Amino acid sequence: MGLGGISIWQLLIILVIVLLLFGTKKLRNLGSDLGGAVKGFKDSMGDEDKANEEEGDPESLSEAGENSETTQAKDAEQDKERS
Repeated sequence: MGLGGISIWQLLIILVIVLLLFGTKKLRNLGSDLGGAVKGFKDSMGDEDKANEEEGDPESLSEAGENSETTQAKDAEQDKERS
C-alpha cells in the first residue's frame, strides 16, 4: 500500500498520464519556477532576520522576554540610585 490506499503502480500510471498531458519541458519549467519562488522566500526571510539583528530589535531576539526583564531591573536600580 502506498499513500492513502494508492499503490505504487497507480502512482506510476498517474505520473505517466501527467507527463503525457503536460510534457517534460513544461513540468521542468514549473519545477524551476517553484524552486525559484521558494529560494526567493528563504532569502527574504534571511534578509529580514539580518535587518532585525542589526537594529537590535529585542522583539526579534529569541530571548526577548529575558531582555525586557533585565532592562526593567536595571531601570529600577537606576531609579533607586537617583532617589
